Amino acid sequence: MPLKMPVFWLNSHEMAFPHPTLAEPGGLLAVGGDLSPERLVLAYRNGIFPWFEDGGSFFWYSPDPRFVLFPKELKVQKSMRAVFNQGKFDYSLDTCFERVIRACANTPRHGQDGSWISEAFIEGYTELHRQGVAHSVEVWAGSRLVGGLYGLALGRMFFGESMFALEPNASKAGFITFVRALDQAGFWLIDCQQETLHLHSLGARNIPREKFLDYLTKNTFERSLLGAWTLADGMIVAGAGQDIA
Repeated sequence: MPLKMPVFWLNSHEMAFPHPTLAEPGGLLAVGGDLSPERLVLAYRNGIFPWFEDGGSFFWYSPDPRFVLFPKELKVQKSMRAVFNQGKFDYSLDTCFERVIRACANTPRHGQDGSWISEAFIEGYTELHRQGVAHSVEVWAGSRLVGGLYGLALGRMFFGESMFALEPNASKAGFITFVRALDQAGFWLIDCQQETLHLHSLGARNIPREKFLDYLTKNTFERSLLGAWTLADGMIVAGAGQDIA
């Protein structure tokens, strides 16, 4: 029989997490705590992320294996090359973070009933955006926001949270554009958290959690690009570059 691991309870007073290797086989590690910026950054630095909220309690995960994309392994299919050649969309960074996260929460998804992105998630990640840690990618068709994604940047790792599309290929085009920009900026990998066929087709793959944690250890010594990001000639320009306390 598989070994059952305990699920830890977090309180809002102690800023700490159990070691991620103590997670259940399904990845659940702890319940409770809050979504304060300090706790969120601590979680991601330790390979942990909140997935959903139930009855005011937050559920924290550290799955094994971990689904990631190495920017240099990005795959762009022929159909997407045509989208770029046609110049169908325009792209920006950090121009309307809250619109993007709310669109991720409200856009219906096949096979899903509702969204895990509650108001508490929106407030927590929007505050991280104000602090220059969380970032959004926007995809435009003229003046209409038709796709996007958001996540956190710590050191040379980007932690993707969610994406949405209101037109075919919008989120995929935004993701490809962003991955190319992250590669130019020297980012090592993108944490995709949950395995999907959509991301598989773009080159994402599973790695052992132990290897993912090794990347996090090395990442502790890397500087983070804080502040609002802009996209200039396909490259990321950050408002500041300094360590996160």
